[in-house]
Amino acid sequence: MKIIKVYREHMPALRLIGKRYTDADRKDEGGYAHKWKEWFDNNTANQFVGMKSLPGYEEVMIGCMRCDEDFEYWIGMFFPPETEVPEGMEYADIPKGDLGTCWIYGKESTGELYGPEVHSQCIRLLKEEGMAPTEKGWCFERYHSTRFTECDKKGNVILDYCVYLDE
Repeated sequence: MKIIKVYREHMPALRLIGKRYTDADRKDEGGYAHKWKEWFDNNTANQFVGMKSLPGYEEVMIGCMRCDEDFEYWIGMFFPPETEVPEGMEYADIPKGDLGTCWIYGKESTGELYGPEVHSQCIRLLKEEGMAPTEKGWCFERYHSTRFTECDKKGNVILDYCVYLDE
């Protein structure tokens, strides 16, 4: 695994729609892979078919995290604010803000793209670039529809790891 790109980008206000999980839902060495498997096995994302997603986030699944008083892990997608929430789904409204983004290059199948070590490396690199990652705000894994789903000749993909920045 290596981080191949670090940059700043702006996010508009948005609505995260999906399912919220907590520490009680962790398995598999502390992760949520089993929840992703449930999503795909049950075709849960089909509930989003026909909905207008946030521009630039069409067909982009999100693994969104927030650590405030309790840790939250969401699986879902980003939509414009005020989007109606499908039955059985939950939502969180996230205000506009700037992100520090890292492109993490490696093999998805090994798990090397995920976890606290990767988060720490991204935070360190963002700070080296002069950004101020929030400590208690949102961060997310952006599963870009081509960078993440299409392996290169070495069998690697790119996972976008995004952290909201303090002012």
